[in-house]
Amino acid sequence: MKKTILDVSFPGGKRVDAKIGNFVVKTDQPVLYGGDGSAPEPFQLFLASIATCAGIYALSFCQSRQMSTDTMSLTMECEWDEEKKRYQKISIDLKLPEGFSDKYKKAVIKSMDLCAVKKHMIDPPEFEIITS
Repeated sequence: MKKTILDVSFPGGKRVDAKIGNFVVKTDQPVLYGGDGSAPEPFQLFLASIATCAGIYALSFCQSRQMSTDTMSLTMECEWDEEKKRYQKISIDLKLPEGFSDKYKKAVIKSMDLCAVKKHMIDPPEFEIITS
């Protein structure tokens, strides 16, 4: 079984960093919650991973067909349910470049639906939390 290992460090204040391969992903909490606001909150990175995952599938779809992506953009809107204290709906809007063929619209949406982050939300992994 293939494993991915993330090493997490606590560099001070409310900052928590994750080392993934050769990259370090920095997080912090907003000033309101005792942080410095020097980096995105962990949950903001989670949301960004959904949007960028959908985005890479859309980009790859277009690139594989030599379609222009110059003016293509993506917006993700998250609707918060105050009662449940969680997002109830996530909407992704891919703004297609001018001249994008109608025959590919459903196909590009279908490709974005393959996003691995979304798949993990729909069929979540088992979580095991231990101390050592």
